[in-house]
Amino acid sequence: MPILTVRHVTRYRYSNPVSFGEHRILFRPLESYDQHLIDSRLIITPRPVELRFVHDVFGNCVGLARFETEASTLTFDSFIKLDHTPAAPALRPSDDGDALPPSFPFVYDAEDMPDLLRSIERQHPDPEQAVAGWARRFLGGASSATVLDVLAAMTRAIHSEFTYSARLQVGVQTPLETLSLGSGSCRDFAMLMMEAARALGLAAQFVSGYIYSPGRGAAPRRVGGGHTHAWLRVYIPSCGWTEFDPTNGIVGNQDLIRVAVARDPRQAIPLSGTWAGEPEDYLGMDVSVNVEVEAEPDIIKRVA
Repeated sequence: MPILTVRHVTRYRYSNPVSFGEHRILFRPLESYDQHLIDSRLIITPRPVELRFVHDVFGNCVGLARFETEASTLTFDSFIKLDHTPAAPALRPSDDGDALPPSFPFVYDAEDMPDLLRSIERQHPDPEQAVAGWARRFLGGASSATVLDVLAAMTRAIHSEFTYSARLQVGVQTPLETLSLGSGSCRDFAMLMMEAARALGLAAQFVSGYIYSPGRGAAPRRVGGGHTHAWLRVYIPSCGWTEFDPTNGIVGNQDLIRVAVARDPRQAIPLSGTWAGEPEDYLGMDVSVNVEVEAEPDIIKRVA
């Protein structure tokens, strides 16, 4: 994948000047072997009196902005450039003898369980085992189905059988709501699949970030562009943390830019904060996200 750039602008609008509390910003992508940050810039208007960065419990880079100025707009303008190298999940043994992804029935090693346990715990009630039953459908009665095969089938099923509906409001539907409605946002699909994976005893985490959608040529058009995107990752021995985007039917991280990972979607909200004023002062929020491939320099094109 060539160098990718992301421009993410969020603007809050008010009818009168209001004051702002601390804002928490999750825009900076996670550094890893498959994505390397080249440049990162963040312009906040009005300018905060303090902007500092910390790592949260998951290792995400969180910006914390404090303000003293009142204003009728608050704008966060982020630009990042990164080298993105998609990594396909391990589907078969490598030459050095790595094992195949594990099959069902499946349990994690005892030494991994203490670190994975909170990501295996179910977060939403399922009194009639509707989500669990939906998840078991992908086992197909085969005792040798690999974990990766089951999760890939689940990813494709959500993509093909559910209707995507963008929703900018904060919050996530419960998995039971998504199953019942047969529709949802990327966050809703990620939460449904997380709970389904957990029902099978797997450790799953929520991922927030961006998606690149080529939009022309032979490359597939991705759903979820124009704003932040969400998907999930599951821990599979021999594959490690493997990403699944049920909104687009993607297995692996092709076209996905990982910004934050968390056990619960509420821990990975891209931007949150408080303001003080009259309730009717709030006019709304505008969000735009543009992900592009950086053009190759002319000299390289001429040589090629």
